[in-house]
Amino acid sequence: MTSTAVSVPMPSVPRRRRSPEDVLAAAPVAGPKKVLLAAPRGYCAGVDRAVIAVEKALEHYGPPVYVRKQIVHNVHVVSSLEEKGAIFVDETDEVPEGALVIFSAHGVSPAVVQSAEDRGLRTIDATCPLVTKVHREAVRFAKDDFDILLIGHDGHEEVEGTAGEAPEHIQIINGPHEVDKVTVRDPEKVIWLSQTTLSVDETMETVRLLKERFPTLQDPPSDDICYATTNRQVAIKKISPQADLVIVVGSANSSNSVRLVEVALEYGAKASYRVDFANEVDEAWFEGVATVGVTSGASVPEVLVKDVLRLLADYGYGSVEEVVTAEEDLLFSLPKELRATLKQAGDVSRALGGRGTRPEQS
Repeated sequence: MTSTAVSVPMPSVPRRRRSPEDVLAAAPVAGPKKVLLAAPRGYCAGVDRAVIAVEKALEHYGPPVYVRKQIVHNVHVVSSLEEKGAIFVDETDEVPEGALVIFSAHGVSPAVVQSAEDRGLRTIDATCPLVTKVHREAVRFAKDDFDILLIGHDGHEEVEGTAGEAPEHIQIINGPHEVDKVTVRDPEKVIWLSQTTLSVDETMETVRLLKERFPTLQDPPSDDICYATTNRQVAIKKISPQADLVIVVGSANSSNSVRLVEVALEYGAKASYRVDFANEVDEAWFEGVATVGVTSGASVPEVLVKDVLRLLADYGYGSVEEVVTAEEDLLFSLPKELRATLKQAGDVSRALGGRGTRPEQS
């Protein structure tokens, strides 16, 4: 069987840039130039765990290792793993029977799990544990015959996976503009859940409007929007009022990265742009700009942020102040299917994904 790999765009060839002197001449800058660097930024625990899972699978099983969808929504990460032997596919029927397939951090529906089982595929589930939590909530409340209002982006892999847990009970609400269309069987048995990577403010506005229609609407047992999404939005909210320009490093299909651009503009940044790579930054953005805010989405390795900082330094933004709004120390164990293999092989390296102090190896 021939597999169709997921297409991943590569960075474009760098173009000839205008000199810093030309940019400054076009629009003089009032005041000293500086960078406000958001913290936290970049990799979250779920992303780190998923990427390590693919790397470890390649080390121990050898290539090819198949991955359903992009393991995380970042073109650099995906292309790097492809170079090591990972093959990204859209569906499990593209994977040869009996081969190894990894489910992405965004999660999958029971139908996808069943499809893999029917084809005799070996599987590693790299679903983020915080996404798994939402799946379990959906199953629990569907079992109790609730109508479940799932706030999220229709078509996003995470939403497809969660909705697939209880399709007969779940309605997808894309945002506040869809609240008027919602119908439920019993207004006394309604709960809302959400995609983990949404704008916190927009989600709560959707919930507010839903509660106007359904006053007894229940909240999820704990926050569904993940800690990393929330923390990165809080950090950029603090920076944006002081920023003439905010650069968000992240891919176009990364929901949390796209939200960071929106949040920056909403909270006072004069301009905000998303880039995958430093060579996508347009130096015309620097005209008249004294303060540049920089952050990155939860699927972005720090090397890509450093590339942007080097470019900014070339244009006179060498002074970098890190703005810290939270400390992250969450660690997740690797998927259980992989842990067993690593234990048998005596591999105790990188057994946890995330930020924080890892236990010393004995």
